[in-house]
This record gives sequence, C-alpha cells and structure tokens, in this order.
Amino acid sequence: MTDSAPPNKISRLRLPVVAIVGRPNVGKSTLFNRIVGKRLSIVHEQEGVTRDRIAVETDWAGHSFFLVDTGGYIPHSEDVIDKEVRKQAITAIDEADVILLMVDSVVGVTWEDEEIVKRARQSKKPLILLANKADNTELENQTHVFYQLGLGEVFPISALNGRSIGDALDKVVSTFEDIQIEEETDENVIRFAIVGMPNSGKSSLTNALLGVDRQIVTDIPGTTRDSINTTFKHYDQSYEMIDTAGLRRKAKVNDSIEYYSSIRTQQAIKSAHVVIVLIDAEKGFVSHDARVMEEVLAAGKGLIVGVNKWDLIGKSTNTMRDMRQGMIDDMFELRHYPIQFISTLERRRIFKLVDLVKQIHEEQQKRIQTRQLNLFLEDVVARLQPPSPRGKEIKLNYCSQVAVEPPVIVIFTNHPDLIKTAYKRYIENRFRELFGFEGVPIRIAFRKK
Repeated sequence: MTDSAPPNKISRLRLPVVAIVGRPNVGKSTLFNRIVGKRLSIVHEQEGVTRDRIAVETDWAGHSFFLVDTGGYIPHSEDVIDKEVRKQAITAIDEADVILLMVDSVVGVTWEDEEIVKRARQSKKPLILLANKADNTELENQTHVFYQLGLGEVFPISALNGRSIGDALDKVVSTFEDIQIEEETDENVIRFAIVGMPNSGKSSLTNALLGVDRQIVTDIPGTTRDSINTTFKHYDQSYEMIDTAGLRRKAKVNDSIEYYSSIRTQQAIKSAHVVIVLIDAEKGFVSHDARVMEEVLAAGKGLIVGVNKWDLIGKSTNTMRDMRQGMIDDMFELRHYPIQFISTLERRRIFKLVDLVKQIHEEQQKRIQTRQLNLFLEDVVARLQPPSPRGKEIKLNYCSQVAVEPPVIVIFTNHPDLIKTAYKRYIENRFRELFGFEGVPIRIAFRKK
C-alpha cells in the first residue's frame, strides 16, 4: 500500500538575526511594523512603550531573517523598568548578527546615542545606522551630523511613510553572506529537537539520552550559538539531537518566554525532522506549550509530546489516561500525536522517545500509491457526500500525493472553495484511519479540476 522514500537531506542553514536598537521614541517599533507588514509592536508617542523584545521571521529580496524589536535603551538609569529594558536590549545586541542602530534626525546626536554606539561596538557585529524621521529632503540633508558617531554610512529613512527603507534593507541582507552558516547535508541522520518551557527538563533529558549506552560519533557546533548539536547512535540508527536547553547557559540570557520561543525555538524547529515538546507534569499543559506545538505543526514537522517528571506525580489507576485525555480536550489535534510520560531523573521511558522519533520520521517519508488514494476517495464520498452549499453539487474527482515531509495530498474538485471545514476534517480522519501517519501533520489541498 505504501512506498518508502529515503530520508531527506537535512538543512544546516541558520537564519540571521537582525535587532533594532536605540534610545526611546526614535521609531524602532514603527520600523519593525513597517518591515514585517503587521502591527505587532505597540507604537505610541510616549517613551518606553515597548518593554519586551518582539521577534518575527520576515524576508527581503529573497533573504529570510529574524527581526527583533527592542525597548528604548536608557544608559545608566536606575529605574527598575529602565534597567530591565536595557538588559533586554543588551541581550538583543549580544545575540544578533546585524544591529540596526536608530537615531532621530529631527533631534540630532544625543549623549544617549553615543553611549549606545559604544555598547553596540563591543559586540563587533555589523552596525547599520538609520537616521529616522527624515520625512523630506530638508530633514534628510540634516542627517550628515550623525557621521560624527564614526559608523560610516548613514541611511536617512522614514519608518512612518517607508522612505528609503529598501536601501537600508539592501545593506542589511548584503551582510548575510559573512554570517550565515553554510548548508550541509547528511542523508542518514534523523534530526530531532527538544523544546519546551524553561525548567521542563530539557537538559536532563539530553544528558540522560547521552549518558546511557551511548555511542557519540561527533559533536557539531549548533546552528544556534551556545548550543551543541550532538550526533549519537541508537540501534544502528544515527540521530542528531538539537539541545535547545543549552541556549540559556549564559548569565545574560534571562529572556522572556515569548522571545525565547520566537527565535530560539523556531530555529530548532526549522532544522529538525521531528520535535519533542517537553512539558512539566507538575505544572500541567499550559497555553505556552500549546503555542509551541502549533508552531511545530505549522512548520510541517513531526511532533512528540513528552510529559516529564512523571515520577513526582501521585498516581491512581487512571492518572495517565486522564491527563492524556485532558491534553487532547485542550488541543484536539493531539489525538493524532504520541504523548509519552517519562522521568528523566529515573530514566524511565526516555528511549521510547527516540524510538518514536524514528517511527515518525519513517511515517514522514511514506508515499501512498495514487490508485490506493483514489479508492480511498471513492469510499469517503460513498460514506458521506460533501454538502452542497447554495445548491451546487460538489464532485471530488481524483487525488494524488504530491509531497512528503509533510505529506501533501491534493484532491481535484469542481468547487474547491466550497468545501466545508468539517468535511475536510472528516477526510483527514478517514485518511489517518486507513494510512496511519501518526505523529505527522498532513496537508490536504483542494484544487480546481
């Protein structure tokens, strides 16, 4: 019924991180929103509105990167909030690949600008100076004063109306060749990431997996700084494990949960075949866990839920069953994905996770023969005809699988836009009953015949 394709080659290309920094009220959030095309950062004339960093994947001229917005950097302030915002901005500077330093062309050079330049230079990262609020030619001509900061070229821009932002972004992406990690491939290694909330046990799981009957082949510098991606063998299969737990080793990296997820977790998810989302059994299934799982599924990656610290839970006959069902009630998609209860402390069922990684990766590679798919489609329609909105009869003509990892099934029909969501779920459920694909997100697309 199924054909197995060889494992796909894996990408080792890390997206660059570009941070916007500057003193308060120079227009950082306005620029951020302009570039990403969404109003994600709060924009207000009052200083200090942006306090936490916000990060979004975006692109320019075919180059993808993470763009980070930061709060206003106020040097030397002892105010509690100012100190926290400054700490967040320093972390952004330390972890970025390229720094966009924003100043105000109307105000001119300030001592705060000079202090920020000093701090940014210590990072030895590419610095691009943006003189914002140059809304017209007269204001643009005033930006020459910023050459005294010693950063070379000054880009006069207007974040509010978009003036000359393209020129600045061209400069940004021109720096990427020097900072991107070259793409490497390996056809035989299955690559998996361990992600989750801080203190869910990621480090403990990593150490437990490597500390029991291990055969370490090599240590590979990770695609994200301060992490080590370790290759090991388990029953003659090679795995590469992305240890996102190591990402919080620096004392300076006491990030907010949102920022931690938006860049570091996304980087790990992008480069993995399968993702283990680890949750803390004592804390239970929380909204942040669900958001990370949604990211995994949206990226088309295999998903395993690991419920750690199960040894700390008082148990009755149905404790495990009840918690599993509670998680599915909170996030209905989880009924198609394995939920494994483990204890990294007692090393209980941890290698079951590795076995599941292999099983799911094999499922990711499956191809269903077109003949089998069309027999499946006939059975689906015979059991339940698609609803006929506005009196239009919907015909599902034929289907085929056009991709793996994730599997993409295309169904050709006369009215693709009229297929109801409930009927799409019915088709997916029947598809999984017949063909499996446990732990793998499925894409079912409808196209005009």
